[in-house]
Amino acid sequence: ILGVVLAVMRLSKNPVTSWVAWLYIWFFRGTPVYVQLLLWFNLALIFPVLNIPFIYKDEMTDVMTPFMCALLGLALNEAAYMAEICRAGIQSVDEGQTEASHALGMTQGKTMRRVVLPQALRVIIPPTGNEFINMLKTSSLVY
Repeated sequence: ILGVVLAVMRLSKNPVTSWVAWLYIWFFRGTPVYVQLLLWFNLALIFPVLNIPFIYKDEMTDVMTPFMCALLGLALNEAAYMAEICRAGIQSVDEGQTEASHALGMTQGKTMRRVVLPQALRVIIPPTGNEFINMLKTSSLVY
């Protein structure tokens, strides 16, 4: 779900949302998963040192369990890769399909849900299987 949201943000005409999505994808695809896992695991130790106001930091070790750190690290990394897959799938749909749905009076959201994404799934599904296998292999870093 986060991958689709990031893909739509990346394709947005708004430069701020497009840039935020690009930065997220650039960071999580550009850094090794092992470094990301170490960052999440040591987050409970970093927060008290940074002394950031308004952030819950007293019992951070209770919140950031090893399972939660692994879940965050792997899920956020996978979302960046899925965003690029979904973006490619959305871009593979002919622009005429979007124009035709707008001519029928559909909103942008309805066009995305009912016209673009169903056709994009044809392109999205095969690399998603590859990413699933890659995630199984990457999860061995957690252990």
